Amino acid sequence: MNAEMVMQELEALGKERLKKMYESNGAHEPLFGVATGAMKPIAKKIKMNQPLAEQLYNTGNYDAMYFAGIIADPKAMTEADFDRWMDTAYFYMLSDYVVAVTLAETDIAQEVADKWSASGEELRMSAGWSCYCWLLGSRPDGEFAESKIAQMLELVKNTIHDSPERTKFAMSNFIYTVAVSYTPLHDKAVETAKEVGPVEVNRNKKKSKFLQASENIQKAVDKGQIGFKRNYVRC
Repeated sequence: MNAEMVMQELEALGKERLKKMYESNGAHEPLFGVATGAMKPIAKKIKMNQPLAEQLYNTGNYDAMYFAGIIADPKAMTEADFDRWMDTAYFYMLSDYVVAVTLAETDIAQEVADKWSASGEELRMSAGWSCYCWLLGSRPDGEFAESKIAQMLELVKNTIHDSPERTKFAMSNFIYTVAVSYTPLHDKAVETAKEVGPVEVNRNKKKSKFLQASENIQKAVDKGQIGFKRNYVRC
């Protein structure tokens, strides 16, 4: 399948209801409103195809950009490629659920995520912290330096309330993910969540939202989910 054929198939799968929902979360034209599950049959036919992924990502169409992440070959991408993808990831569903997810399947994930989380740019920071959530939630604990993750928890504790709005979501999710999926620091993450307390996030034209990592961690504890690891990261 070439890019034009994929775009035609995606357009045919578009739903107005989903389009409006994506737009309410920050997407803008061009987009079709395709359910992620509806993309899987096309992805199965294509499998991984980095040149095609690049063509689709460069369209600027939200659905095509999302689909690009599904068929991308992460190990064929360099740090410069990921930086280029981040340059056009204009809202969190692209930065955190396409670029960060794809990065999480590479050997350079921690190195790149570290740079992004320290960048001072809202969506790059969000993607950096989100990438660690995908990593911690899918890879063995032994792949991470306990001292480094502990320092990251301290950094979140000290900066989350003053961080950019979207970054707050990713940082809060980092605390939760460490508590649930990185067992060596479960207790420290629980304590960090308590010290951080509710985190207020201001949303355009909507009421403020309060993130409660402690409550979410307790729910996971109650469900016996501590130690949970995903079998895969991407769809």
